[in-house]
Amino acid sequence: MLAAAPLAAQQPQMMGHETQMADHMRQMEQMMAPMMRAMAFTPDHLLARKDSLNLTPQQVTRLTALRDAAKTAHDAAAADAKLHMDELAQVLNVATPDTGMVKAHFQAAHTAMGKAHWAMLSAAALARATLTDEQRARVDRWANMMMERHGSQ
Repeated sequence: MLAAAPLAAQQPQMMGHETQMADHMRQMEQMMAPMMRAMAFTPDHLLARKDSLNLTPQQVTRLTALRDAAKTAHDAAAADAKLHMDELAQVLNVATPDTGMVKAHFQAAHTAMGKAHWAMLSAAALARATLTDEQRARVDRWANMMMERHGSQ
C-alpha cells in the first residue's frame, strides 16, 4: 500500500525553513520600507506623473537631468555589482572555496550595490527638493497609500 504525505512530512528538517524564510522577508521589508517610501520621489516616477503633478517646464528639465545622471551612475554600479557576483559564483563553485576571495568579491559586490542604491536614493532626495510643498504632499499621499497596500508602514 502506498500513502502520500506532504513533502515537509517526508523531510522534517525542512519544516521550519518556510517560516524562517517568511520571517527573513518580513525583516527585509521592514528595513527597506523607508528607502522604498523615498523611491516614490525618483525623477522617473515624478516625470511619469508630470501632468497630475502640474510640473513646470523648469521642474521637468531639472528632473530629466537628475534622472539621466542617476541612471548613468546606477547602471555603472549595477554592472560592477554583477561582475563581482559572477566572480563570487565562480569562487564558490569549487570543491574548497577560498574564503578570502569569497569575502573580497562579496564585499565588492555589496559596495557596488550600495552605490547603485545611493544613486537612486540621492536622486530621489534631490528630486523631492525640486517640488513645491503641494506637489510633495501629493506624492507623500501616494507613497502612503502604496505602503499601506503593501502592509509596510
